[in-house]
Amino acid sequence: MHTKNSLPELTLRGIILGSILTIIFTASNVYLGLKVGLTFSTSIPAVVIAMAVLKIFKDSNILENNMVQTQVSAAGTLSAVIFVIPGLFMCGYWFEFPLWLTFMLCLCGGGLGVLFTIPLRRAMVVESKLAYPEGRAAAEILKVANKDQADKKGKAGLKEITLGVAFASVISLFSSGFKLLSSGSSFAFIWQKMTFGFSMGYSVALLGAGYLVGIAGGVALLAGMVLAWMVFVPYFSAKESFDASLSALDIANQIWAQKVRLIGTGAIAIAALWTLIELAKPVYDGMKNMLKKTSLNLSQDPKDMDLSLKTMLGLFVLMCIGLFISFYAFVADSNLASGYQILFALVGTLVAIFIGFFVASACGYMAGLVGSSSSPISGIGLIGIMISSLIILLLGYQVDLFSDPLMSKFAIAFAIFTTSVILATAAISNDNLQDLKTGYLVGATPWKQQVSLIIGCVFGALAIAPVLNLLYQAYGFVGAMPREGMDEANALAAPQANLMSTIAQGIFNANIDWSYIIAGAFVGIGIIIVDRLLRKKNMSLPPLAVGIGIYLPPAVNMPLFVGGLLAYLIKKRLEQRYAKNAHKKEFIQEHEQKGTLFASGLIVGESLFGVLIAGLTVLSISRGGAEDPLAIATSFKDNGIIGFVVFVAIMLIFARRVLKK
Repeated sequence: MHTKNSLPELTLRGIILGSILTIIFTASNVYLGLKVGLTFSTSIPAVVIAMAVLKIFKDSNILENNMVQTQVSAAGTLSAVIFVIPGLFMCGYWFEFPLWLTFMLCLCGGGLGVLFTIPLRRAMVVESKLAYPEGRAAAEILKVANKDQADKKGKAGLKEITLGVAFASVISLFSSGFKLLSSGSSFAFIWQKMTFGFSMGYSVALLGAGYLVGIAGGVALLAGMVLAWMVFVPYFSAKESFDASLSALDIANQIWAQKVRLIGTGAIAIAALWTLIELAKPVYDGMKNMLKKTSLNLSQDPKDMDLSLKTMLGLFVLMCIGLFISFYAFVADSNLASGYQILFALVGTLVAIFIGFFVASACGYMAGLVGSSSSPISGIGLIGIMISSLIILLLGYQVDLFSDPLMSKFAIAFAIFTTSVILATAAISNDNLQDLKTGYLVGATPWKQQVSLIIGCVFGALAIAPVLNLLYQAYGFVGAMPREGMDEANALAAPQANLMSTIAQGIFNANIDWSYIIAGAFVGIGIIIVDRLLRKKNMSLPPLAVGIGIYLPPAVNMPLFVGGLLAYLIKKRLEQRYAKNAHKKEFIQEHEQKGTLFASGLIVGESLFGVLIAGLTVLSISRGGAEDPLAIATSFKDNGIIGFVVFVAIMLIFARRVLKK
């Protein structure tokens, strides 16, 4: 009989299944990201599909299922590079995708993301108390499915997950599929020349994620949202004049997108820097312990064994060489002299590596705080494009690069290309620690997971390049069409990439307003001070979460906050119920476990339908069909109210199931 530590984990059939799912999920994520600027976490859907498929093998097990989701989630997350790469077309530098170059920047950037998270594992996964909502949800699903079906608790747990999946699936079908339910509501008003706006999202997956995040993260998100929409938007709107044809909601959204979001970026940058400072000692201790164990050849518990230092250094050197070759190939198309080509390739490689290392810590912390799905990776991209542009701007002046107007376009494109690598590193770091948390909770071997993560990067990079090229050739991007005469109304918006391109061009053309980003930095400093004061009273206001609350739209923030508030109220009710019970702690934990499983089911159901509907959409468009193939004409004029009622109903059902004796 196998013990858990001797169970097969990294199997050929698991790798094959993971590779197939990688291609499917990556293609869906690339399309959705280019269309609406959003991607979904592939970790939870991968867990469910892996369990369903591998169940046909008698010797399949929880650790093998975990390896499949590890591989797939890494590849799905890597698709975040689409938030930058299309900017190369929008700035007029690329006109077709060099497939091998796109593959290399995704592979090397993603591979560095894996390597940079390995020294962070002990400090941020094993010893940290961060929530890691998707990681915990995946672990709970794996554990419950692994239990003996005769076990009463196992059956009860599966029931909670199944109910959550069922509710979320039906709601997703009627909202994202049939379009009979609204996914959110928005309103705005003007008072004393000040515009106030608000929106509420009805995503049950975000409700479940908020439940797992908890009240501290939820309140911080709410604080950021209040600052953004009740302070900054009214303040800036009162100082400007707007077109009379614009509605209050249009004005609020315009100010938030053009100004307030930059304040959020500044706050995130300062909070991320503070996170790095706070993590410096535990990360240093973790690396020192790893070096000590490696040099002394000490035996380790398999549950606590990372890739060897020798392997890590070998992979790191390979990734660095691959990056240098990629950067050199990129600059070879410019009119730079051969000596300057080598210089720029070297600078680009070093910038990508060093900035990538620093953002890895911050992104891992953000994932642990609010989950991978809610982490503002595009905010990290904004920070990356600004730093890269400034470094290249300084270098360009040193070598008299900007005397030729064509070289200015090259410099903008080079900054975008460099940021693509940084974002690939950040995205993988953001997701990998979730996977390592799942592995830690189910007893997986860390080094095998890390191998699986690298395999995921390989197949993800293989999928991204051709899919990106296919979508570009078929539809084009807003402001960048592959052929004359194409209808730009059908072009893919790629909103983040558009923003990255705009900022890079603004920096090099000296027309960007830094005042908002600097203001955001001061906001971030203020939040850090408040958080330090609150900690003295056993409370907290996580600065990164506040910055995220400013940066993300309320439609995302509100269901996360509501989920955290729901968790808090349920816990308070349970504490009152069992106040005089000798087994108070055990009973409360049992109820909270039910809540975790139901929340996991909500995430699973909406994620699976997100994949299904994305696939149907891509299939429909490829055959000349509608963009919403399942949409039904409806006479419901006020479906926002219906969506709200359904959302509240799910909250009540959620609370009732958790509180049920």
